[in-house]
Amino acid sequence: MLLSYVELMQLVEMKVIDAAPPSNVNGTSIDVTLGESLMIECSQSVYPTIDLSLKQTPQMTHYKMSECGFVLRPNQFVLAVTQETFNLPNNIACEFKLKSSIARAGLNHHLAGWCDPFWSNSNLTLELHNCLQHNNILLKPGMKIGQMIFYKVSEVPVANSYAVHGRYNNTTDVTASKGV
Repeated sequence: MLLSYVELMQLVEMKVIDAAPPSNVNGTSIDVTLGESLMIECSQSVYPTIDLSLKQTPQMTHYKMSECGFVLRPNQFVLAVTQETFNLPNNIACEFKLKSSIARAGLNHHLAGWCDPFWSNSNLTLELHNCLQHNNILLKPGMKIGQMIFYKVSEVPVANSYAVHGRYNNTTDVTASKGV
């Protein structure tokens, strides 16, 4: 079941999504904002070709944005993080969707924004890509970047939950891949 305004306000009050002001609650989503941490691909990588079957990942470096932001060049890819922290109970899942106005400006988010029940004490890492060929995109901390859509699901048994099997719980900063 897709949650709507009244249930979303309750999630904000219960700090299921922490640091989200009530003004960010929409009819069926909650706006999330960009944090100040990024990870940027290094130009000289250990693996010039990433072999996912060997669990290789690109070499990335941390970058902290100032209030002036970060200029994302054409075709550049970065990992970013939300300012909001998530503490999902065992009967709530959520999904990240890029704001349409952001997408229409040429910024893309890769489809890795699913959050299982019991994902907790974590900020969402975003995979952002400038799809434009001729223009930079300025990313700034605090800008509304997307929205979270929340679903009520049957309770997930703890033994089968993300609390036991997930690899990205307690990740409060931008987090690189932990391998496939």
